[in-house]
Amino acid sequence: MTSAVTTAPRPHRPWLAPLMGLSFVVIWCTGYPAAKIIVAHSSPFTALSLRFACAALIFGALAVIGRVAWPGWKEAGHSAVVGCLQLAMQFGGVYGAMRLGASGSFAALVIGAMPLAVSGFAWATGEPIGRRQWLGLVVGFAGVWLVIGNSLLDAQASVPAIALLLVGLVGIASGTLYQKRHGSTIDLRAGLAIQNFAATLALLPLAIGLDHFYLDGSPTFWKATAWIVLVNSVGGFALLFLLIRNGAATQVAALFYLVPAVGAVMSHFALGEVLTWLEIAGFFVAAAGVWLGTRPVRVAASAPLDHR
Repeated sequence: MTSAVTTAPRPHRPWLAPLMGLSFVVIWCTGYPAAKIIVAHSSPFTALSLRFACAALIFGALAVIGRVAWPGWKEAGHSAVVGCLQLAMQFGGVYGAMRLGASGSFAALVIGAMPLAVSGFAWATGEPIGRRQWLGLVVGFAGVWLVIGNSLLDAQASVPAIALLLVGLVGIASGTLYQKRHGSTIDLRAGLAIQNFAATLALLPLAIGLDHFYLDGSPTFWKATAWIVLVNSVGGFALLFLLIRNGAATQVAALFYLVPAVGAVMSHFALGEVLTWLEIAGFFVAAAGVWLGTRPVRVAASAPLDHR
């Protein structure tokens, strides 16, 4: 039976998306000091396997408590692919490169190019990219370079480390697009449970075979791990999931231009690292690039709609 009552449209809240984006950047950036603490007390792939396993259990429990309808095999497969790309491939590449000697600044620059990689992938597969967005992406990249460019002069990275960073870049860029196009209709709790479980399975052989599952079990390790699981994996990726679901992939990717700058500010206050005027200037340039890059693309009214 069809009800005659119609649902009133939701009120427009233009402040919600910027607030979610800013919250995501702040939460994401807290992972850098936490990760430094964790890696000092554990091998990298062991830490990542434990992180993703804990997050999978938390999201799985939330899905069970909420009586979520779990997706079918096809949808679950899409979420597993996202987990392997956006979680295991990205963080595995970054942590592996750091283990081989790549500096944090060098890694941040490579992963900071993610918006340009996403834009290229998105444009190649049919997503509209306006001239103003392209300008924002270029300006944002210039801001990232100002923030971490000086430290690159002293960075030393082997060819295998650079290759692993490029693997991480491809992982997060392709995972962002794949999530937007194939995994956005799944319930957030079920989707993230599957993603984290898939990432755990992907990294566990490396944690056992390469790292011999080393961790010292100190209170410092467990406190930092609790933070990175609850705040970064649960809070941060829940926000990222929602942002990708509600916005174009390129607009979401542009937020990552703020990460190196905000990370530099957090490192200054949390770790006592010196914040130069050049880095401060880079923060504002990157912010301007994000503002330009996240403006919506205007599509002509006569253009056919893409319902993929």
